[in-house]
Amino acid sequence: MRYCIHCGSGVSLTVPAGDSLPRHVCTACGHIHYENPRLVVGCVVEHEEQILLCRRAIEPQLGFWTLPAGFMENGETTTQAACRETLEEAGAQIIVDAPFAMISIAHINQVHLFYRGRLATPAYSAGEESLEVELFREKDIPWQALSFRSVTLCLERYLNDRKSGHYSFHEAALLPPAAQYR
Repeated sequence: MRYCIHCGSGVSLTVPAGDSLPRHVCTACGHIHYENPRLVVGCVVEHEEQILLCRRAIEPQLGFWTLPAGFMENGETTTQAACRETLEEAGAQIIVDAPFAMISIAHINQVHLFYRGRLATPAYSAGEESLEVELFREKDIPWQALSFRSVTLCLERYLNDRKSGHYSFHEAALLPPAAQYR
């Protein structure tokens, strides 16, 4: 960041009084520009023991499969974000059952929150950000072609819970790819 969003003057990276982290602070008006993690919200959507996946039509991970999910918008709840993203990416109306997994990915400043849900009707179709949308039985999930580690982790937990007949809320943190082998 080089310029203040309020007055257009230059900013400097400094620790403001009463804070403990460096922030971009306007050299003219003193506005502190806070940068916080972004929330990605999605849903594990099930229909007749099948999981709804979308094949990405955009980068990152173009052509890979993912759960319907995306960045939460201002002015919406997390449940609304999960429903909106599922409608946008998979053309599907859903019934949200419960929060299911929260995955912190600090090295990219994101938190991924996934709900459990069901199709409200058996209708779905590829949205603008999806090449195709498909329901997969557990044995047919394209594990090697999943887009993100958070999606793989969420699906593994979901299928384990489904087998046990008891769904829990899961919390995890993902390390940078290189750090996981240390």
